[in-house]
Order: sequence, then structure tokens, then C-alpha cells
Amino acid sequence: MKLRIFTEPQQGASYGQLLAVAQTAEQAGFDAFFRSDHYQRMGTHFSGLPGPSDAWITLAGIARETKSIRLGTLVNSATFRNPGVLAISVANVDDMSNGRVELGLGAGWYGVEHTSYGIPFPALGERFDVLTEQLGVITGLWGTPHGETFNFSGKHYTITDSPALPKPVQSPPPIIVGGGGPKRTPMLAAKFAAEFNMPFQSMDAFSAQCTRVRDACTSIGRDPKSLVYSTAQVVAIGRNDAEVAKRAAAIGREVDELKQNGLCGTPAEVLEKIEKWKSVGAERLYLQVLDLDDLDHVNLIGADIIPHV
Repeated sequence: MKLRIFTEPQQGASYGQLLAVAQTAEQAGFDAFFRSDHYQRMGTHFSGLPGPSDAWITLAGIARETKSIRLGTLVNSATFRNPGVLAISVANVDDMSNGRVELGLGAGWYGVEHTSYGIPFPALGERFDVLTEQLGVITGLWGTPHGETFNFSGKHYTITDSPALPKPVQSPPPIIVGGGGPKRTPMLAAKFAAEFNMPFQSMDAFSAQCTRVRDACTSIGRDPKSLVYSTAQVVAIGRNDAEVAKRAAAIGREVDELKQNGLCGTPAEVLEKIEKWKSVGAERLYLQVLDLDDLDHVNLIGADIIPHV
């Protein structure tokens, strides 16, 4: 089981805070540092200050200040970027990190951040159409051999005689597709993804959606075992009950609710729940760390959880 740190900087984080978490996570033995792709905070518990940051600009900086930890997005919104530009940006950061990036890409869902920053937000069906074409464009650009050109004709994007440069260091960077849609999401994962992620859901819901993804793989002749299956869970771990309660309160949550809907408790309690996730097929866990000033939390997980999973 690989453990990854997952941050939500739109809730309030500077580049310096994100870098500190990434470097601490690297030293603590985490497999990866990921961040969300949002331009406005959610809820009222967090201030949102100093304001949103762009996912690939911050990851580019972190790439130059780390050595081994993998870096990525969970997930970029297809509504935010042109796929040709995104393919170039990710390839650039892959080079800057010497081949350590992963691209999570989704249809987008948070309408408020679109209206706040003048970003078009079409209906869900159209957003999935855009996502499908973006996945085709990005994988096509990365997969075009040197010396050849890439062409694509879709409803939303047309690519004509692209040199398909630059090439990423990885061939290609892993793509993550996730979510709970019962039809289109499993097929997109089967066609394009190296990893399927089902975040913030119950084990039963995770298991059911993974079954749909495996069935989609089988329907197109892909080995379902060629995907990695992962989940994301909010985390609040403490050495004792008082420390657990303090960390839950810091993110505006109740301990009992977090134990039901996340990874919460002492290391022994959390390890027991991780074993349950493993039993339903989770191969990676993204730990959603919301208090980015609490580096002791990251170090505690590194010392008392990672060696046992």
C-alpha cells in the first residue's frame, strides 16, 4: 500500500506552506505529494487566504525543490485549460522533476469558482465530452513519435499537424481518472488511465465502482489488473485521544464523524482501517491533509503508519 499526501490549497495556503509539506512528506517516506486544482475555497471553516494558486505553477516550483517524491494533481479540471497547453505544461514539469509527475484529469464540478473567475461552466454532459476529447488530445500528443505530427478532429478541439512537442521524460506520465459516474467514468478510466481513483466514499461504493471499471476494461480487451485502484480519505491521526480531537477540531470536524468517514484515530486504529481498505482492493491511499501548518502530523504518519503498510 502506497500512501500519498493530498492537499487542498484553495482552502488557504501559500507556496511556502505547500513546499514545506512536500519536503516534509518526502523526508517522511510518502510516495507522492498531490494537490487539488481549485480556484476558490469551499465552506466557511477556512479563510482561503492568501488566495488560490495554480496547480502546475506550484508543482513546477516544488519539482525543483524535491528529489524523489512523485508530484501530481487530484484532479485538474478540464474546464480550466486547453489540452494542448496542459500537455506542454505537464511535460515541462515532468522534465523539471526528472520524470516524477502524474496527471489527474476530471470534468470539473465546482460552479462557483467558474463564475468567480469568468471560466465557462457548461452542463455536465458537455463537460464530459470536453474531458473525453482532452484525454484523447493529451495522450495523442505525448504518444506521437518524434518526427511525426499529430492531428485530432473533435467537436471542441481540432489539432492540425502538431509537432507534438515537448515530450515528457516518462513515456507517458501516468494519467489518473476518477469519480463515481456509473457509465462514462469507468470507460474513460479503461481507455486512458493508469490509475482509477474513487475519493471520499464508503468501502462499498469504492468496491462497486472499481467493479464497473474492471468490467469496462474487459469490454475493450484491457487487463483490469493493469490499472492501479486508489481512494482519498481525510486524515486526522494523533498519538492519543486528546491529540486526535485537537486535529479534528483544527479542520472543523468531529472525531466520531471522521472515524466513520475518514482515517481518524490513533496509529493503531488507523492501521486497522487501512487493512480494511486493502481488503476491498485499494492499492494507494491519498491522505487529505487540511491543516498544512501541522507538519508534526505528516511526520507522525511517516513514523507510525508508513513502516507498517
